[in-house]
Amino acid sequence: RPQHPPIVGAAAAEEAATNVRSVAPATEEMASSVDEISRQVQESSTIASAAVDQARKTNDRVGELARAAARIGDVVELINTIAGQTNLLALNATIEAARAGDAGRGFAVVASEVKALAEQTAKDTGDISQHIHGIQAATRESVGAIKEIGDTIGRMSEIASTIASAVEEQGAATREISRNVQQASSGTTQVSSNIVDVQRGAGETGSASSQVLSAAQSLSGESLRLKTEVGRFLDSVRAA
Repeated sequence: RPQHPPIVGAAAAEEAATNVRSVAPATEEMASSVDEISRQVQESSTIASAAVDQARKTNDRVGELARAAARIGDVVELINTIAGQTNLLALNATIEAARAGDAGRGFAVVASEVKALAEQTAKDTGDISQHIHGIQAATRESVGAIKEIGDTIGRMSEIASTIASAVEEQGAATREISRNVQQASSGTTQVSSNIVDVQRGAGETGSASSQVLSAAQSLSGESLRLKTEVGRFLDSVRAA
């Protein structure tokens, strides 16, 4: 019976060691998963940063397009102004040719052609101006949209960086847990081994105690027998 507690203790320690050993691979796998998540988050952050840079460059290009459209608009406006002045001059020339009578008839034809050309030019420049205004409006909308996209990606990049930091901290904690579990596994294994040694020593001690008890009992029997023999001897001496 004195040996039962060590047996129970050894079994409990072995069970604890087994449980800890079964947890150790899970913590290692969790640490590996955290590292993989950290890598993916870092990669996402890098991609987001690259996207922000690309959006900024695209915004700059669209801005250049807007400025080019504005310059074209200025040129079109100048052409339209010149066409208007030409039309006015052609009208005046037509009036003067009419006053000149037959002598100004040929000049009147030329003035009429110039007037028609000026009117057509004004019409064409008006169409071009409308297209330019449309391009400028679309460009402004594109600039705004790209800016919003860049801001959104920037916020995503910040969030990804925050997540990466949190995951890195979690990874460090997980690795620490894994180390502690490994140490606990080693400790419980050592405890189990020590309990087995104690059990073995207790068994040996119990065996030795049994031998001593047996010897003591035998010695006690011999002492009792010797006492009886001595008593008989003394009785026989007295009788003589």
